[in-house]
Amino acid sequence: MRILVTGASGLLGLNLALEASEEHKVFGLVNHQQVRTEAFTVLQGDLLASGTIERILDQTQPEWVIHCAAMAVVDACESEPLRARKLNSEIPAELARHVARGGARLLHVSTDAVFDGQRGEYTEQDEPNPLSTYARTKLDGERMVAQVNPEAIVARVNLFGWSLLGRRSLGEFFFYNLTAGKRVMGFTDVYFCPLLVNDLAGIFLKMLSLELSGLYHVVSSECLSKYEFGMRIARRFGLDGSLITPTSVEHAGLQAVRSPRLTMHTDKLAGSLGEAPPDIDSGIERFYQLYLKDYPGRLRQMTAGE
Repeated sequence: MRILVTGASGLLGLNLALEASEEHKVFGLVNHQQVRTEAFTVLQGDLLASGTIERILDQTQPEWVIHCAAMAVVDACESEPLRARKLNSEIPAELARHVARGGARLLHVSTDAVFDGQRGEYTEQDEPNPLSTYARTKLDGERMVAQVNPEAIVARVNLFGWSLLGRRSLGEFFFYNLTAGKRVMGFTDVYFCPLLVNDLAGIFLKMLSLELSGLYHVVSSECLSKYEFGMRIARRFGLDGSLITPTSVEHAGLQAVRSPRLTMHTDKLAGSLGEAPPDIDSGIERFYQLYLKDYPGRLRQMTAGE
């Protein structure tokens, strides 16, 4: 398959492009952060610039498009709500419209943060209640994509993994700070279901190959607190878990409101794939094995200028 991945320098986009390139012809679209690799074809373009979407689709002629690009820094979205709406709502809708016209399949990446986290145990049928600008714009993006391209997959995710610069996931946050002997906070009252990005990439490719459509929760089959997640990272890597201070999110001084209990059901996904997504420990184990193979170092070598 010819696959176009947007946001190919980000945590999800880069790992997805690398995983997909083992069996497919992949084009990775980046904006400011350049990527040097022979694994896939790197293209540069600003999705906010007029004509970029049409140009990239015409240039690549993809059969599958996986839209990972987004304004994903939650507090930055609070500071720049108009830019967040453009990138998280309007651009996905425009892309979905053009992809539908060209006959390709689209997978649009959304977030578990569309829920307020008051109840937890969310299914795809539950009504979202976004608390932040980021979450509101991502929910609008979901709905606009589904409206203009009903055959698209909309995937709500939460993920961790190794990234280009080592600063994009909670797994990296705990690993690098604990390795340096730094004390960090671990929220005891924020629950989530993070899936290793490499596992997520494989699931996305399977969803597209099965020609699925509609809304799916694509997260781990297990959920836990961010404090417990940090402790499991510490244990697997042999690091000092006592450096993680159990803390309430109320004491963190974050600008945007966070949803406290984003526990999600994955029954629909498991039914469509014929198997449940991986649990946390298997994801952390693969995260650890990738570290032993110097996967983070290989990613760093892909930054332009090295």
